[in-house]
Amino acid sequence: MIGPNLSEWALRSRQLTIYMMIVTVIAGAFAFINLGRDEDPSFTIKTMLVTAVWPGATLEETQTQLTDRLERQLQETTGLDALRSITRPGIVTIYVDLEVAFPPERVPEAWQEVRNAVGDIAHTLPRGVLGPFFNDNFGDVFGIIYAFTADGFSDRELRDEVDVVRSTLLREVPAISRIDWLGVQDEQVLLEFQPDRVAAMQLDYAAIFNAVAAQNVVRPAGVVTTAQENIALRVSGSFETDADLLDVSLVADGRMIRLGDIASARRTLSDPPQPLLRVNGQRAIALAISMREGGDILDLGTRVTAAMSEALANLPIGIEPILISNQPAVVNQAIGEFTTSLWQTVAIILTVSFLMLGVRPGAVVAIAIPVTLAGVFLVMQTLQIDLHRVSLGALIIALALLVDDALTTVDAMLRRLAAGDTLKTAATFAYRSLAAPMLTGTLITIAGFVPIGFAESTAGEYTISLFLVVGIALIASWLVAVLFTPIIGSVLLKAPATGTAEPGPGRIMRGYQRFLGQAIRFRWLTFAVTAGLFALAWVGLSRVDRQFFPASDRNELIVDFQLPRSSSILASEDAVARIEAFIAASGEAQSWTSYVGRNVIRFYLSLDIRPPSDHQSQIVVMTKDFAARERLEVALEDWLGDAFPEAISRVSPLQLGPVTGWPVQYRLSGPDIEVLRARALDLAGIVASEPATRHIHFDWIEPARQVRIDVDQDRARRLGLTSAQLAAVLDTAVSGTAISQLRDDIHLIPIVAQAAAGDRLSLDRLETLQVPVPGGRTVALGQFANITFRQEQPFLWRRDRLPTLTVLADVAPQATPEAVVAALAPQIDGMNAALPAGYEVEVGGTVETSAESQDSVFAVVPLMLFIMITLLMIQLQSFRDAGMVLLLLPLGLIGVVGTLLAFGRPLGFVAILGILALIGMIAKNAVILITQIDAERSAGFGVRDSAIRAATNRARPLLLTALSTVLGLLPIAPTLFWGPMAFAIMGGLLVATLLTLIFLPTLYVALCGDDADAVPA
Repeated sequence: MIGPNLSEWALRSRQLTIYMMIVTVIAGAFAFINLGRDEDPSFTIKTMLVTAVWPGATLEETQTQLTDRLERQLQETTGLDALRSITRPGIVTIYVDLEVAFPPERVPEAWQEVRNAVGDIAHTLPRGVLGPFFNDNFGDVFGIIYAFTADGFSDRELRDEVDVVRSTLLREVPAISRIDWLGVQDEQVLLEFQPDRVAAMQLDYAAIFNAVAAQNVVRPAGVVTTAQENIALRVSGSFETDADLLDVSLVADGRMIRLGDIASARRTLSDPPQPLLRVNGQRAIALAISMREGGDILDLGTRVTAAMSEALANLPIGIEPILISNQPAVVNQAIGEFTTSLWQTVAIILTVSFLMLGVRPGAVVAIAIPVTLAGVFLVMQTLQIDLHRVSLGALIIALALLVDDALTTVDAMLRRLAAGDTLKTAATFAYRSLAAPMLTGTLITIAGFVPIGFAESTAGEYTISLFLVVGIALIASWLVAVLFTPIIGSVLLKAPATGTAEPGPGRIMRGYQRFLGQAIRFRWLTFAVTAGLFALAWVGLSRVDRQFFPASDRNELIVDFQLPRSSSILASEDAVARIEAFIAASGEAQSWTSYVGRNVIRFYLSLDIRPPSDHQSQIVVMTKDFAARERLEVALEDWLGDAFPEAISRVSPLQLGPVTGWPVQYRLSGPDIEVLRARALDLAGIVASEPATRHIHFDWIEPARQVRIDVDQDRARRLGLTSAQLAAVLDTAVSGTAISQLRDDIHLIPIVAQAAAGDRLSLDRLETLQVPVPGGRTVALGQFANITFRQEQPFLWRRDRLPTLTVLADVAPQATPEAVVAALAPQIDGMNAALPAGYEVEVGGTVETSAESQDSVFAVVPLMLFIMITLLMIQLQSFRDAGMVLLLLPLGLIGVVGTLLAFGRPLGFVAILGILALIGMIAKNAVILITQIDAERSAGFGVRDSAIRAATNRARPLLLTALSTVLGLLPIAPTLFWGPMAFAIMGGLLVATLLTLIFLPTLYVALCGDDADAVPA
């Protein structure tokens, strides 16, 4: 290798090298202790919510005046991927989605651009619009959730007590980013009127509401300045209690009327309820805690527990705290399991080293491994790479790879010692002969992980630590092999008492030499068998199941439940109570938490969060163990279909990887809503034709009933009525209207005017509703208005400003979304071809996200190949030799496909990353072998002899490395996340190693010319 001999320098600077090794180990141990811990790596949710409210507006008005105008402005956002909007009467929510390749560090800039763009037109929006409001914390994870139930306390009393707990947490735990309330029901002061008395007193509602608002206003009354001081003036009249409200004086026909004479006031909870939280069948409220960016979840858990102990000690008896989400405990368990797997891998590799090399050489490798790991931990801490599912898995993979350099160095030293060299000469020879090809092989192996590191997607962001940790580990292993291993070897290895030549091959190696000689002699048969196996693997690849990311192995189940869209939140709560009863009776659950009228809060990063709606609910069920989770999932699926045939339900475990939502999704876009409805039914029929689909439904399609009141404006004017007055009467008679606020401590409680319960309007009494008119009379609504019933769209989803209707479905057990979409592809293509101009069906869900992630990886493959070929040319400086390495690379697919099929493992995103990484491993072994063959030829041996001698010399370290890698991956092979990658690497590397020892020497002889008729004995 060009440059100074690092091994020789290390031996010369023995004391300094030993000092460096000790410092590395100690610093690495402290770094390991201080590394952050998490269950999964974080990734950026590149979605922002923009919401605007326009009370009283129709769907069409909201669509035209809010949605259209906001979307036009947002279309210019840098890096925009899609605009998704949901418009309801009076409210619009727009999801601003950035491209998957948009750099995470630039996301805050994009959100500021969104704020600026919307702010530029905010003043032009219709009068009365509230907002727009922005939510760029959409991806915050609330890993710790405490629920509180109460016996003998009102909702307000419970909230006030829990608010003290919340304040304590925010004060005592700086690592907390925010604490959100769950399940809280706001209070209201209900001002109930008797319409007949209002009419008899010749009052109209608008005058009453204005009088209440005018008296309750907070306005400055001025300051009197004297020679000595400034004295503020204060005007009384604001409401401090419910009774104050009833003392408001009204003027009617010259008379003073007290509000209490025509109305009563009482404090109640909001009706209908806001989204509810139920814990184990009982209503509750909760505090959801989110951690600051860059925090340590285990440290947060410790601090929150300490602060909660202090706060809970002051809670009154009867308020029960329940920890319903405990991410620190989950992380601690997950890290513990993976750390155990890591140490199991270390033990396996050490055992293999001792058995294959002997005690002293095995001890050299055994010492090199912890030194390498210490260096890796040190760099991980510097780069702020936490310990989590991906980084720990990467460490296990790296462990199986990093032993190669130490084994190669020790093997070379043993051979030179056996030939009679001194320890120093043997160590420096190992560097001279192998350091360059080892470094090239190391860099090529790292290049195999380049697509992972440079993939511009959410999945790439999720798995980038795999590239970083493996790269760090392989570089560290090379440095340890050339700097520290010679020092360790000089102490532990012993030179033979006599011997001036390398020992001959043993019986196994002689058998291998004969087999290789026959493979070279009958080279075309060798090539034909290899080609045949590769062809079988290529055909078998289509039979391997596809999967994006697997389900988590956590014990939670998510029950997604949706009643018909017109259902009330009370109907949802009744249905949820029935589901909870079934869960309790099953005996499989430890606890369950129900979110009624909304989705779960993001307690887990990969959850799909949708807007709140009264008809939908989700239940998080914590089962007793993994087996209980599997049983309950099947039982719940069967029961829900029978118990709620009118509902859409899905029972699923938590998913790993990026957010995907329902597994199978098809988006149908076009300008006309009625055409969309008709075509969506056809699309749903196509999806239903696939037996592996279930729970097929739409994100919107059902129209809702509407009562249309067409006022005869001429007749209304003759009666002295305006549309605004009529709207106030109707709002009061039906649902109530907020007219002012009661200031109670830090709370602002709305004052809601509503007809008394006995006078409250129902649909069958609408025409006879008595509307007060000037002169103290009332007139039935039907005398000046025409009342009709019709259907309207309750809300509308759009994507990139086009109405978009999505067909969603789940897949049956053992089926995958990829297989379902592939089976439906011909029919979907046919439908697309038959659609009118301007309409299109697109694939969404898991398949779309998977394709985006895989495309981001494969886009970097050319760079990977360029780096590999460049390194090959630098090392080998021969197109022929580099071509032989490249020809060997795809043959690893033989072992990959065979192993995945044999063990029934899917080819998912992580397995694809493993295959790409395998390319680098194969190339490294091939480079070292070809370099060895060239060295043998330079020593004067013929082509065939050189090929056989080099293959014989490299067989033991190659097989030992492969065996160490395969056995080292065994601890993670059973896991759901890493299993497919582990099997892909194990099978591919085993077969590729055998081909490296048989096919590659044969190919070398074939291309360079066979100069012997037989293999020397």
